[in-house]
Amino acid sequence: MKKMTLPIRFGIVTSAVLIAYFLILSLIGKHTNVFYSLFNGVITGFGIYETIKYTKLRQGKGFNYGNGFTAGVTTGFIATLLFTIFFALYTTELDSGFLDELSTVWSKDYKNFEGIVFFTVAIMGFATSLVLTLSFMQLFKTSNNSKK
Repeated sequence: MKKMTLPIRFGIVTSAVLIAYFLILSLIGKHTNVFYSLFNGVITGFGIYETIKYTKLRQGKGFNYGNGFTAGVTTGFIATLLFTIFFALYTTELDSGFLDELSTVWSKDYKNFEGIVFFTVAIMGFATSLVLTLSFMQLFKTSNNSKK
């Protein structure tokens, strides 16, 4: 559990930044524009990158691909899970008109639009976390190529 404390802390901080960004967008009325959610990838990416970097610094020569990958995925998944829970609470309790406003932008053809939105938010976060972790690990892994 000791080696998971860093990714858990970074995941919580990353989700807090994602929540703050969403709330700032809602204050200026841009939270229904899905193109602003592209910046979520930048926020999540920064959290994952920093987690892997600090994991490598903390472990030194004991750092390997598996440790870095686990740290990055854990950070991203925790951030996504916490943000999705916040998003569900926000759209159902704090701003119940948000999903209606969002559905007028996109489509009213779905019977369970609310569930689709929550599922999409979660899947986008999990996929982004996985892809970014795989990408960043290319920077942090040790090379097997050595000059002879």
